[in-house]
Amino acid sequence: MKRIYLDYAATTPVDPRVRAAMEPYFSEVFGNPSSIHSFGQQALAAVEDARKSVAALLGADAGEIVFTSGGTEADNTAILGACQALRRKGGHVVTAQFEHHAVLHTCRFLESRGYGVTYVPPGRDGIVSPDDVRRAMTPETVLVTVMHANNEIGTLQPLRAIGAAARQKGVLFHTDAVQTFGHLPVRVDEIQADLLSLSAHKLYGPKGAGALYIRKGTPLNPLMHGGGQEKNRRSSTHNVPGIVGLGKASELAAAAMEEERARLITLRNRMLDNLKRNLDGMRLNGHPDLRLPNNLNLSMDGVEGESLLMRLDLEGVAVSSGSACSSGSEEPSHVLLSIGLSKEQARGSVRITMGRFTTEEEADRAADVLIQTVRDLRSLSSGRK
Repeated sequence: MKRIYLDYAATTPVDPRVRAAMEPYFSEVFGNPSSIHSFGQQALAAVEDARKSVAALLGADAGEIVFTSGGTEADNTAILGACQALRRKGGHVVTAQFEHHAVLHTCRFLESRGYGVTYVPPGRDGIVSPDDVRRAMTPETVLVTVMHANNEIGTLQPLRAIGAAARQKGVLFHTDAVQTFGHLPVRVDEIQADLLSLSAHKLYGPKGAGALYIRKGTPLNPLMHGGGQEKNRRSSTHNVPGIVGLGKASELAAAAMEEERARLITLRNRMLDNLKRNLDGMRLNGHPDLRLPNNLNLSMDGVEGESLLMRLDLEGVAVSSGSACSSGSEEPSHVLLSIGLSKEQARGSVRITMGRFTTEEEADRAADVLIQTVRDLRSLSSGRK
């Protein structure tokens, strides 16, 4: 049985072209980029080439890109670093209720240190109102952090308006663009972002590599201290293979973005139409159109999500019930609760995310398996009553 992977929002397979680009930096070009000899300078050149590739996708200067271990470190650095640097100015942050835990847990940590945080709720369509963000800001606000696309329901946020509201108030604006970088156009000047987080493993690159965009002049205290790498903004010996992989993944994404976006929208809508025709009691969570091209988040009446996931996995189809970072939690998704779903509805939800290697045949087969599995579970449930 050929297995079908439909959990690209959790992680993506490394593209063979990315793997090939990384390979020499494990053994042939192994120098430390901080070394002044030729071995180190070869590695440094590769790091700087990757920095340019990442910056180009964002419309940023290469010097505004700082490499990290991934999206979580980038989020923590942006939020904690900005708040520490601006502590004398104020101690208040505005964010959204349904952010990734890398943001939410960092904000809760700030609250434990005496900061104030306002959590703006999204609407039932999964979109945060710029007016609500504007009203949440106070004279003490030093940072607004709102993600570009929600990692569970895929809804795209009105970042231009949110960024403009923050800029008007003289407040720093950070966005977690882990789900959108390389998949959708993200230009930092257009959204007026001061800080932006991204990760390689959501873009067919390796795990353990990411970056933080820091606009020139943005006050930010480093979280990591040591050798002074990344212009003293993030000390640690560079993960050269990972950084090279991120750079290559960025180049490949830039070349294929529009074509891939159109293909995934067609594939996603094909699957959704199939499911709608054959399943009653199903709800699409989030905005029907303003969402990631590859994302379907669905609630199924009369079905428990974890049971559905396990049954689908036995049938060779891998999907998820929400964020991979909260798998194993007995609590229903905070994202789905934030848009007004009941705990029962949230527990009966699954997230399907397609990607670069998903075929039409796989999407059709996965839909057929999902339809039959939901019917079987409902039949079992009704039989017990």
